[in-house]
Amino acid sequence: MADGKRAIDAMIQRFGDRVRHGGEHQGQHWCTLDAENLLEIAAWLRDEPEMDYRYLVDVTGAHFPDETPPMEMIYHLYSHKHDDYLRIKLRTGDEGPVPSLSSVWKSADWNERETYDMFGIRFDGHPDLRRILMPDDYTEYPLRKELPLFRG
Repeated sequence: MADGKRAIDAMIQRFGDRVRHGGEHQGQHWCTLDAENLLEIAAWLRDEPEMDYRYLVDVTGAHFPDETPPMEMIYHLYSHKHDDYLRIKLRTGDEGPVPSLSSVWKSADWNERETYDMFGIRFDGHPDLRRILMPDDYTEYPLRKELPLFRG
């Protein structure tokens, strides 16, 4: 299995400073980019034969309340053709917005809904952005670090 570095190098060559090599952890590389470039780059990763990332494995978020911006989006992609995983990260404000990737990968639909439900990050262009796990009238975002924990 490849480590994502080949794809990141190709992305940097194609998109220049709109893509940054983020780092490497346990042999897996990731890149960072800005939200305004996400949709174009994601479509290129799917459609470019040398990339062929046809599978969006997962979309999730992370909350870093002491950092600016405090929210991080993490996308895990896989190319069956090249047996290669790729992680893309981007930072955004408390509620985003981040472009929806549901027009690029249908699997983004429920993943983005879950990320919205747990973190409150909004996805522009999502076809049905509403809660998927929590009740519709729930007002908190359970995976944000400011959520008060029950102390019984």
